[in-house]
Amino acid sequence: MRVVTLPTLAVTMGEPGGVGPEIACRALPSPGIAAICRPVVYGDLAVMRRAAALVECDASVEPLPPGADPVPGTIWVRPVSALELSDAPFGKTTLPGAFVTAEYIRAATADVLSGAMDAIVTCPITKEGLKLAGVPHPGHTEFIAQMCGADHVVMMLAGDRLRVALATIHVSLRDAIALLDAPLVERTIRITDAFFRKYMGTASPRIAVAGLNPHAGEGGLFGDEESAVISPAIAACVKDGILATGPYPPDTIFHRAYHGRFDVVVAMTHDVGLAPLKLIHFDDAVNVTMGLPVIRTSVDHGTAFDIAGKAVAKPDSLVAALRMAAGMATSARKG
Repeated sequence: MRVVTLPTLAVTMGEPGGVGPEIACRALPSPGIAAICRPVVYGDLAVMRRAAALVECDASVEPLPPGADPVPGTIWVRPVSALELSDAPFGKTTLPGAFVTAEYIRAATADVLSGAMDAIVTCPITKEGLKLAGVPHPGHTEFIAQMCGADHVVMMLAGDRLRVALATIHVSLRDAIALLDAPLVERTIRITDAFFRKYMGTASPRIAVAGLNPHAGEGGLFGDEESAVISPAIAACVKDGILATGPYPPDTIFHRAYHGRFDVVVAMTHDVGLAPLKLIHFDDAVNVTMGLPVIRTSVDHGTAFDIAGKAVAKPDSLVAALRMAAGMATSARKG
């Protein structure tokens, strides 16, 4: 009889001087996490041990031997770096820290692509750090997509009450509007639909598509992107059996989704979609990259340099990201 093992998760430590190591030490040893997955930190042993002492974590922090399987009760680390703690001061990005932060992401992505791990869960980094490390991408989403050879990905932020997928992400508002066309919106809806069917156990996800302009254009009085770009994209998806509707006024659709009328909202721009999401799920939202050939979730917050080293950072978002990645990996196995 085959033994069914729990999914193994590659947890990138994030910036050594940020709160990533602290929240990892708070989240990973919990019995609730041990019951659903086997996490392994891709990071630095000395930094993780410093964080464990800081938050008074009872679990031992140990290097995972090559080829070994992680077992509960220990924070297992795949040592990608061996930093001097002087190179990882709290509350700032350093050149050595920036370089190894990028290496954590590369190593974790390679292991998930090879099948050695089941999913990636990322702790926070800074755009400044990626730039220092010579990475030509503004964030995890674009960096991991490039390593996976994924041409088109969609960022979604998700909580229990609201999920928002974004047609455009880390560009200026002016550039975001210029980028919007029917193929982009259609692709965003299709990737979202496929993701929910495969990983979220939703046979026919209800996708609400938000407009771009006030009142969804008010019949063309406030802009024509709804009729010229968004509506044709929705119609093309509906023709293939996707349950997408809209475009809805952006100032009201999130209220309806919050009350259960939809499974996910597709928003045209970053802040229009994430402002309501973060109002509701500031501490426990999960950042998910849809359209990758691997599973990737992330905390929905930054490095919090202002509180790094103070042992006050909350692990809620990381716990949610671990739970979601474990659930997605389990669903993918069943599928």
